[in-house]
Amino acid sequence: MSGGSYYMISRSLGPEFGGAVGLCFYLGTTFAGAMYILGTIEILITYLFPNMAIFKAKEASEEPAVLLNNMRVYGTCVLTCMAVVVFVGVKYVNKFALVFLGCVILSILSIYAGVIKTAFDPPDFPVCILGNRTLSQKGFDICAKFIDNGNETVTTKLWALFCSSPFLNATCDTYFAQNNVTEIQGIPGAASGLIKDNLWSYYMRTGVIVEKIGLTSVSNSETVSLNQPYVFSDMTTYFTLLVGIYFPSVTGIMAGSNRSGDLRDAQRSIPIGTIMAIATTSFVYITSVVLFGACIEGIVLRDKFGEAVNGNLVVGTLAWPSPWVIVIGSFFSTCGAGLQSLTGAPRLLQAISRDGIVPFLRVFGHGKANGEPTWALLLTACICEIGILIASLDEVAPILSMFFLMCYMFVNLACAVQTLLRTPNWRPRFKYYHWTLSFLGMSLCLSLMFICSWYYALVAMLIAGLIYKYIEYRGAEKEWGDGIRGLSLSAARYALLRLEEGPPHTKNWRPQLLVLARVDQEQNVVHPQLLSLTSQLKAGKGLTIVGSVLEGTYLENHPQSQRAEESLRRIMETEKVKGFCQVVISSNIRDGISHLIQSSGLGGLQHNTVLVGWPRNWRQKEDHQTWRNFIELVRESTAAHLALIVAKNVALFPGNQERFSEGNIDVWWVVHDGGMLMLLPFLLRHHKVWKRCTMRIFTVAQMDDNSIQMKKDLTTFLYHLRITAEVEVVEMHDSDISAYTYEKTLVMEQRSQILKQMHLTKNEREREIQSITDESRGSIRRKNPTNSRLHLSVPEEQVGDCEEKPEEEVQLIHDTNATGFSVTETLVDSPPEPEPEGSQEKVHLTWTKEKFTADKNKSKSSSTPEGIRDFFNMKPEWENLNQSNVRRMHTAVKLNEVIVKKSQDAKLVLLNMPGPPRNRKGDENYMEFLEVLTEHLDRVMLVRGGGREVITIYS
Repeated sequence: MSGGSYYMISRSLGPEFGGAVGLCFYLGTTFAGAMYILGTIEILITYLFPNMAIFKAKEASEEPAVLLNNMRVYGTCVLTCMAVVVFVGVKYVNKFALVFLGCVILSILSIYAGVIKTAFDPPDFPVCILGNRTLSQKGFDICAKFIDNGNETVTTKLWALFCSSPFLNATCDTYFAQNNVTEIQGIPGAASGLIKDNLWSYYMRTGVIVEKIGLTSVSNSETVSLNQPYVFSDMTTYFTLLVGIYFPSVTGIMAGSNRSGDLRDAQRSIPIGTIMAIATTSFVYITSVVLFGACIEGIVLRDKFGEAVNGNLVVGTLAWPSPWVIVIGSFFSTCGAGLQSLTGAPRLLQAISRDGIVPFLRVFGHGKANGEPTWALLLTACICEIGILIASLDEVAPILSMFFLMCYMFVNLACAVQTLLRTPNWRPRFKYYHWTLSFLGMSLCLSLMFICSWYYALVAMLIAGLIYKYIEYRGAEKEWGDGIRGLSLSAARYALLRLEEGPPHTKNWRPQLLVLARVDQEQNVVHPQLLSLTSQLKAGKGLTIVGSVLEGTYLENHPQSQRAEESLRRIMETEKVKGFCQVVISSNIRDGISHLIQSSGLGGLQHNTVLVGWPRNWRQKEDHQTWRNFIELVRESTAAHLALIVAKNVALFPGNQERFSEGNIDVWWVVHDGGMLMLLPFLLRHHKVWKRCTMRIFTVAQMDDNSIQMKKDLTTFLYHLRITAEVEVVEMHDSDISAYTYEKTLVMEQRSQILKQMHLTKNEREREIQSITDESRGSIRRKNPTNSRLHLSVPEEQVGDCEEKPEEEVQLIHDTNATGFSVTETLVDSPPEPEPEGSQEKVHLTWTKEKFTADKNKSKSSSTPEGIRDFFNMKPEWENLNQSNVRRMHTAVKLNEVIVKKSQDAKLVLLNMPGPPRNRKGDENYMEFLEVLTEHLDRVMLVRGGGREVITIYS
């Protein structure tokens, strides 16, 4: 369990959070080591051995810069010595720790003893004040303007600092001349009642003179020079800044957890040690603040460098019996804290490296034979050197405060998440624990981050975010049963239960694909391009399930199933398909596919669309079962109300790395089928492969139809759908496709619904419907007024009344299964039973050779060419056909010729897919029919709707 807080966070919140927060905590611990070393050097040069300073200040203004240079040099030396001690072994650090701990305890006790002593015997600690301004004692020795020798009055060095000459008639500074010099005690003692003055906050700006509150003075308007012997504040202070500077002093409470790998009983020692550390440090710090405020003057407390007391250590003067107790104790305390940081930080980095979640850090997981982190120690020393080169405690402290606060925040979050999720393995020993404590601690840490320094907080979060994304993108996969996965499971369960409340609205519809992929004998995917097409269709961001079927029994073929799943996962990862894979073992392929269609998905995350490849070698006798399974798939998807997409020539489809610089996606809109033909190109063009392609929509008309009006209506329809496409009306001679297509897609009942949703008034709708009646229906009636080829089940005088239907029945375009037509069923329907011969209002032609010849001769004698009825409109007796007769179907061949002529160079062609025959004897002829329809085309997608609308004019 080495790694301490990192281990807890990573195992509770996952490797991404653990790595990000762990590395930030490592940086914070490393910079803390730099801060402690800087404190050591400051005590060493300022109080212990001032003569050790290498660089000397020639003027008072150079002292800060000279001090920084001395701290850089000696800090590097001390860092090297500490790194060597840590490298030799942690046992020596533990031995030194006892000495350091003894010095710290002795120093704390001496402070309390000194406070008690000041109550009845305050120390002599004078502070010189001019008016109410605190004076720096570096330039004078007597706190007076002049002294009386008995014979004459002699001016002091203080006089010379403010006056032009040592004589009494010299010209002096106005403020100096108008105010008296007084001397007060800097430590009046605990019984002085000073705490009343120091109880309230008093913040200052940079360059402001430190003044004693409560003293009056004669002020003037002269500008104060920084060269005058006053005590100036060196920085602007405010509460949040001071919190950021103070906070690192309480970050040592988790030093024990960082060295958890070296503890004999970590789960017992860490809680007890951490709680005791918090209690002890809190008591010492709070009482020290209160006692300092009760004993020491406010101007002395605000004098950062002790200029008013000639550089003496204030706490040392307060302590008893000697100031050297505090000096030595502070020196060893900072040394010990620095050693603890250099000991804990490398072990934290080693734990992260050994987990392997950050690949480039793995080298730092190695060390000596006894486990000492050699390489991690070297990196820690280098980073620590950066903090030493900064050489300013005030600049380093806020940086490490952010990292520590972030670590503590996620420790609290980890505890709260585990409790709220009721994880069975979360069993805290502390019986008084409650998750609200963790949540409160997390909130306080987050608040303190922004209170201390909002820009440092944002920088720390940015660093943690970058590390998180890097681990997520390049890091090794780790499964630690973390709480985030448990949280995701709870959220997924909640969302699934909500989705069960009802089917999604058309606005929320998106293709949730069940991709049926075939694998070979080695369990490799036969057509990876099918997965590429899946990735390109996922602009809708719906669900993807990649399924495959193996033939056999589960007990015998379970290893092959696992290999097939691994193969599917690899190809899904390669093609960047986000989803799930499922392999079913069944006694035969047909039943396995049926099981996938019925059972894939869960609740609201069930598939609504099936994507499958065309059985390319279906004509081969040894592969006859493949196409039979394909036709059964079409029937079952229709029965389940699932949309079906069949990709023909899938091997020619582009991969995700290819790009079409130009080209067209052609949609041959024979009948409206729920809008799938419109939606699929729209989704494809969101992918970079098809982004530069142009969408074209073709509809078919006869020579005497109003093609101009048809094109205008279809363009308006697409405009309201917010789909950009080129519209073209193809005129054909010997075919009845035009009338069926136009009336089936934009009949008056449906257009009235469109107009209603466009919020037109009733009169405007009636005028629009009447114009459509006159322009589009007229040409059809003229062709055969006594026996119209299209008959509506609703009388024309009742057309306008359809707008009064219940709202749930109103759709943008009627489903192809709607009863608004008494002509034959459409491509989404199976061919119906023949109608009685006496019915002249029904079309019941069949695809027999005799009927074909009779109708062809009839059309020659007719005044208006009838041709072969729309093949989508027919009730073909597929079982009476052979392959040669299917190839001679005039309408299918004619339509194929038109499609090839217009779309031969298209990058993709989308067509409506007619339904299979009800009688299974004609299945082979149905396959031949589809082959004839799509031959000579490179890439084809046959699309069959699921019986519901998938596109709407509403956003």
